Amino acid sequence: MKRLIGLALALPLLASVTACGDQVGAWGDPNSIVAAVDPELWTEVEASVFEALEPTVFTVTEEKAFTVTHAVPGDGIWGNMRKFRQLLLVGPASDPYVAEALDEVDDAGEITPPQILQTDDVWARNQMVTILVTPEDGAAAGVRARLPELSALYDDQYRRWARQKMFVSGADSALADTLRTEHGFSLLLPQVYYWDRRDSVFVFRNDNPDPSELIRQIAVTWRSPIPPAEEFQAEQMLEVRAAVAAEHYSEPQLVDLAGAQAGPARLGNLQAYEIQAAWTNTPDAGWPAGGPFILRAISCPAQNRMYVIDAWLYAPGKEKYEYMIQLQTILNTFRCEDAA
Repeated sequence: MKRLIGLALALPLLASVTACGDQVGAWGDPNSIVAAVDPELWTEVEASVFEALEPTVFTVTEEKAFTVTHAVPGDGIWGNMRKFRQLLLVGPASDPYVAEALDEVDDAGEITPPQILQTDDVWARNQMVTILVTPEDGAAAGVRARLPELSALYDDQYRRWARQKMFVSGADSALADTLRTEHGFSLLLPQVYYWDRRDSVFVFRNDNPDPSELIRQIAVTWRSPIPPAEEFQAEQMLEVRAAVAAEHYSEPQLVDLAGAQAGPARLGNLQAYEIQAAWTNTPDAGWPAGGPFILRAISCPAQNRMYVIDAWLYAPGKEKYEYMIQLQTILNTFRCEDAA
């Protein structure tokens, strides 16, 4: 049964999900968008589409959040291109490929171009089809008018997909309860993370499937009493990180601040400061390694503690945006209000 999905997430998580009929499974990754656009219209909007739908995000370098590939509806390879997982159809409702997808949208109501609609599994299982219905006249202007909304839609859905994928093993609420009741803070982590306490440093790690391929690690420590703001700034945060890394990480880490992003933040009613930059291993390590990290300092007045939380990623040869979203999600679950 097809349905109007609007702006809600509907990216299937597991390839084993079944669908009606004999459709093949969709191809491609959730951040790979195939844009089906008439060639004449594409020449007018190509630059705008790439600018809007291929934003860069900082990990260790500027990395594309999405990649867009143009497809020509009805040409010799359209039969295969239309089976990709993320399919964007752009054109008036009268175009055959747009009309075919619109037939799969329930309760679409009266369409007022330019309008964005979504449905799933039109030509393949586990497929998301986004339809940008353009006016018959002024199609290029209609596309450009909706590109900001379309960009936000893709990013929101991708973030939700990344979070769902992270918690497919289940959320470790028992660990969160233990941390809160026995240690004064809590984090909600996936079940696949294991953890260790070393004095006032807590280390949470997920190195599945193999630490040579992928490591996600979070360390939590604190300073008490809360140091004065003028005495604990970005430099002191990095000093705490360096000390924790030297003592508690499998390999020492150096910090590369080229392209670093930093600034104040809030976490609920807590004040925080965040630094996002890159780490590398030391020159004497024997092999090059590195990745991004997110470092937060969070003031918890009820406990008179300044928490310092470091989340870092090692994912050589992989796109890192998905994993950074997952680490940010975990960091955002931090709580300390309920502690005694």
